Amino acid sequence: MAILQGETTRIVLAGKEPTRRSRLPRTTGGWLALAGKTVVGLIFILAALFPLAWMVIAGFKSKTEVIQTPFQFFPEVWRWENYAQILADPTFSRTMLWTFLGAVLFTTLSLTINSFAAYAFARLEFRFKRTMWVLVITTMFIPGMTILLTSFIVVTRLSMLDTLAVLVLPGAAAAASVFFIRQFYLNIPASLEEAAMLDGCGRFAIFVRIFLPLSKPPFIVMGITAFLAYWNSYVWPIMTITTPERFVVQQYLATFRSERSTELGLLMAGSVLAAAPVIILFLIFQRQIIGNIKMAGLK
Repeated sequence: MAILQGETTRIVLAGKEPTRRSRLPRTTGGWLALAGKTVVGLIFILAALFPLAWMVIAGFKSKTEVIQTPFQFFPEVWRWENYAQILADPTFSRTMLWTFLGAVLFTTLSLTINSFAAYAFARLEFRFKRTMWVLVITTMFIPGMTILLTSFIVVTRLSMLDTLAVLVLPGAAAAASVFFIRQFYLNIPASLEEAAMLDGCGRFAIFVRIFLPLSKPPFIVMGITAFLAYWNSYVWPIMTITTPERFVVQQYLATFRSERSTELGLLMAGSVLAAAPVIILFLIFQRQIIGNIKMAGLK
């Protein structure tokens, strides 16, 4: 397994692009164009960050300041107790932990299933392979809402309602993830498999020892996508989960809004804390996400 290290290194570094030095414009027109692009970029950045910034600031406001007119961005008195109160709520803490554990389990199961399927479609030969691949790809064009009722009937008959399984199992297999990972596997040199077979490795050993270690780029993109999909899910949980102890974070916030509609400051503080894990996750992996998506597009 020590041979062909050059090709392995090339695949491992596939998600990284060489750094390019930016060239400054040399003419007045070039500087004006750069200034115009900078201004437009700043406008888009401010427009994108304004709702998030307002939600964070609103978490420090009183009940009436959140919706007062005329609009005032900053509160007159900063109420730090809003965040302290929502953090001290045991129901909120339990919901965040329960949602996080479910998201981790869903992400792990999703990557496992989809990577096995992607390897099969990328490297194995079997009967009706092309037909099955067409069927898998076709599911990408079916809106989830159109099969919502059918899915609910299925999980009801399987006695999965009000369990963690009903949140994790139905969406674990995703055609988009299979397609994305398969495209990456198609670019791994076949010589690596041939060398492994000469060393006596079977298909499962090849997948575990070669393909999985090289799968970091697509796994980061698809893993974060799966994590966000679970964390932000709302329609499916409200249909299938009725026990408050099993609520996901979006259910908790919706219930909080309906039961304590006047405490908007607390609601904003809870929304900020609920959004914090996914924002932190994106900030940690943003470079890899952007780079891997760009490389996948080039392939």
